[in-house]
Amino acid sequence: MTSESTLTSPERLPTRTVQIGGVTVGGDAPIVVQSMTTADTMDVEATVAESLRMIDAGCQIVRITAPSKKEALALGEIRAKLDGAGHQGVPLVADIHFTPNAAEVAADHVEKIRVNPGNYADKKKFETHEYTDETYAAELDRIRERFTPLVHKCKALGRAMRIGTNHGSLSDRILSHYGDTPLGMVESAMEFLNICRDEDYHDIVLSMKASNPQVMVQAYRMLSERMQKEGMAYPLHLGVTEAGEGEDGRIKSAVGIGTLLAEGLGDTIRVSLTEAPEAEIP
Repeated sequence: MTSESTLTSPERLPTRTVQIGGVTVGGDAPIVVQSMTTADTMDVEATVAESLRMIDAGCQIVRITAPSKKEALALGEIRAKLDGAGHQGVPLVADIHFTPNAAEVAADHVEKIRVNPGNYADKKKFETHEYTDETYAAELDRIRERFTPLVHKCKALGRAMRIGTNHGSLSDRILSHYGDTPLGMVESAMEFLNICRDEDYHDIVLSMKASNPQVMVQAYRMLSERMQKEGMAYPLHLGVTEAGEGEDGRIKSAVGIGTLLAEGLGDTIRVSLTEAPEAEIP
């Protein structure tokens, strides 16, 4: 069962339930295990074969990279082939990098979109900027303009979304304003979450991934506390990004993911290894 159902305290709100295709995340649902393909998305047959191996190993949600519109379109064919193989209930997630229009195309074909606030509508040129309150607000308005069409489309189609902050890809704006800190990671996600909430869209999962388990744990704790203070509790996707391979990668992941699960945080997990994706499931 999720931690919220077993370790609920008077201070902690129960986690919201999010339906991702045939899989329930959050609420009283069991922890959901997921992984990500490594094949070239344009190689549909290889991506489908890899997805099938992952599913056979127990993967409940399959994530596939879609850095541009052509990969986003290929997701439709991948979805159809997995459906034909009898896996209609296994959701697909499009992993979006820098291209908002790819996300909007992908939403036609998959059950969930993952966006990284650090690069979806923001900039990463390793530059430091000074902001006034007015110029910072103008940047947020620009992000809202670029992100809101995806929110509207996901809401209309019943698609879920993961707002996935990554410690290694915080935008120049966030780094300039908050520094290279867990607080910056949380603020980056909250900006996008608040846009979703303003549009009354709530099929959201959040993540705070870092390659350092200590940074990752601190960021998730801070995000959970922030949500609780603001009267919300969206499901959390846990993971130590780029954990590595072999024993080291498994230990790093166990330390970060296990610490948070033991504290009652986390609803879906991914162990990120530099190995075949089906090796992540056990």
